[in-house]
Parts: sequence; structure tokens; C-alpha cells
Amino acid sequence: MAATLYEENFPHMTPAWSRIFNFVAERAEGSYIYTEDGRKLLDFTCGIGVTNTGHCHPKVVEAIRAQAGLFLHAQVNIVIHKPMLQLIEELRKIVPASIDSFFFANSGAEAVENAVKVARAATGKPNIIVFSGSFHGRTAATMALTTSKTGYRTGFGPLPSGIFVSPFPYAFRLGMSEEQASAYALEQLEYLLASQTAPKETAAILIESVLGEGGYVVPPASFMKGLREVCDKYGILLIMDEVQSGFGRTGKWFAFEHYGIVPDIMTVAKGLASGMPLSGVFTRTEIMKKVDVGSIGGTYGGNAVACAAGVATIRAMQEEKMLENASERGVQLMTGLRKLQEEYSQIGDVRGKGLMIAAEFMVGNQPVKAKPLVKDIVRAAEDNNLLLLTCGTYDNVIRWIPPLNVTGEQINDGLKAFESALKAAVK
Repeated sequence: MAATLYEENFPHMTPAWSRIFNFVAERAEGSYIYTEDGRKLLDFTCGIGVTNTGHCHPKVVEAIRAQAGLFLHAQVNIVIHKPMLQLIEELRKIVPASIDSFFFANSGAEAVENAVKVARAATGKPNIIVFSGSFHGRTAATMALTTSKTGYRTGFGPLPSGIFVSPFPYAFRLGMSEEQASAYALEQLEYLLASQTAPKETAAILIESVLGEGGYVVPPASFMKGLREVCDKYGILLIMDEVQSGFGRTGKWFAFEHYGIVPDIMTVAKGLASGMPLSGVFTRTEIMKKVDVGSIGGTYGGNAVACAAGVATIRAMQEEKMLENASERGVQLMTGLRKLQEEYSQIGDVRGKGLMIAAEFMVGNQPVKAKPLVKDIVRAAEDNNLLLLTCGTYDNVIRWIPPLNVTGEQINDGLKAFESALKAAVK
């Protein structure tokens, strides 16, 4: 039955979707996906950083079931529902005290696009600065904000204007120390403000707290503090994109906490509701009050079932100390990968925070030449029942995104499967 279902219907899935794996999933639980043909796969992709509580966490599932029996949808302009109020209550406990206004949408791209709208409306200024290697989404505006790969933008122009790109402090790729990369990137940002978009026409600087699709690159704390100072000096809003790095992924609720700064606006999605479509734009009430009533919104934003899942997600993370586990397991994973780096010279860099970890591969000191090797490693890892994803402009980076409640034994299993994949792919 399943084989027939696949054979008859797979050809009708849009070819515009890229395909990494071709198994048919039957169910998932915790750190594992179970396929219709009996395989048990260790999932270190988490739906691209979504199922932070693991697949089908029982507390999240129960919250979804309970809310589904009450009502599925209540459009927020018409009905105020209890799950959204409960979610705001939980969020107020974990965001900075200055962040006190909450808007909900469905996807990360929607959150980023609305954050830009809020910044422009609040400042009366048109321009936005982003950074090289950025990924912020695939809508028209967020494509214009995205620079990690041309594939996300090619063929869809002309894109919205008013976007300017500054270098990200990617120390490994720049061949610099972290502090050198920080100083260079801050200098180039000041140059951009002097040469292309003046502070008086710049509404916001938008940055991922950890570069995601661009390579899982953690910016130096000195750069992030310098970025906050630049924004304060010129009256520019700082938007932190926490879509992939938020909700415990780096061992803190939000990655910007590692740098000792607070954004003016933050965007969230992915890990917020353990797989239900929910995103948010969080900011100060004084900023949101400058936005015209009705100018941002959407039919499904803040869906009742999704909000209930969000409440259960946050509570489960707290009750089960998932952030602490992410930090501990992250050290274990980084240690294991660095041991493999000593044996395999093709691993040029191992980096990350918590359970947002990257292994960047180089062949002949060239990232572009490593892409075929990385593809072979991911394929061999699947053969060993381990699911991994790539990232980076040249797809030469393997990213590790286990659930935040992953066990030490599962990390060791993943490292063993990865080592076997390396042996099979590196010749």
C-alpha cells in the first residue's frame, strides 16, 4: 500500500522542492524517525531546528489534542483566545524585560517581513542593512534580505529595494582571528553607513544571532556589542533574527543572550511550537504603538492550537531542563567532532553554541571543492541511519541540530555513524 502510494503520488510533488532524503516516514518519537519500510533513523535535523523538544513530545501532543477539542481557529481580530494569552504570559518570563509587545504570524519569513515593516513604520526611514551570508526567508522582501545563496533569489527579480549588505565577521573564512574579524566587520559597517545608506535613512540593522543557512557561524561577542553601540549612536533599530537560534537551541533561550545585548525587535519561529506553524515579532510597546492599526496581521497568525503547543513547549523545556542539556550535550558533540577533525584534515572548522553546531569542510583550502564530499558524507550517514543537513553558500558545511532533550548515548551513536560515513566518503 505505502509503496503504491509513493509511486503514484511522489511524481506529483512539486519539483521546486529540493529533495535530500527519499524515505517515507510513518511516525516519529523523540530523536527518531521511523519509516514505512521499518528503518529507525536518528534525526539530527529536527525539521531544520523546529522539533527542539523532540518529535511528538507527549506534553505538546496532549496540549494540541486538548485544544483541538475546544476550537481550532479564532481569528485574533475577532476573538481573544486563552492559549494566546497563556503564551504571552510564558514568553514574558523568558524574554528581556524591555520586550513587552507580542505579534504572532505563521512562519519565520512572515515574522522577518513584519519586523521590517514595524521598523520602517516606527522610524519613518526606508533602508535596512543585512549581512553577507544571511538567510531571512523566501517571500519577496525576505529574498531581498537574503544573501546566503543566489538560488534563493535567482529568477524572482526585481526584488524590493532599500537593502544594503555589510560583511559578517566570519573569522574562519576571512582567515582572521575572531577579534580581527570583529574589528573588520565593524569598520566595514561604518563605511557602509558613510558611503551607501546614511543613518538618517536607515531604519534597522537586521542580523541572525547565529548565522544559519550561511554556515552556522557564531559572531564574536565584541562584534555584537559593537553593533548595539552603532545602532544606539545613530538611532537605528537592531532586529535580531532568532528564527533558527531561539528557544534553547544554543543553550540559552535566545542566542543574543550570549553577547550581553538586547535587541529592539526580535523575530522567532521554528522551535517556538515544536512543529506547529507559529512565529512572532516581539518588541517594545513604544515601538509597536507607532505602527498603524491593521497594517500588520493575517488570518492564521496566533492560531489557537499552535499557541497551545507553544505554551506546552516552553513549559516542557523548563520542567525538563532542556537548555542545560543542550549546553552539556553540545560540549560532548563538539568534543567528539574535534577529535574527528584531528584525523580528517578535510574538516577545516568545528564551531557552534549549544546544539547549533557546524563542521565546515575544505578540499585544497577551497570550500567549493568540498561540496561533493559533503554530499557523499550526508548520503553515507543516512545509510548508517543518521540524518544530517548541510548549509553554507557552497554547501560545504554539515550542521548538527539534535533535539534539545537528546541523550548522551544518542550523541555517541550519532558520532559513531558520522565517523563511519567519513570513512566511506573520504578516499
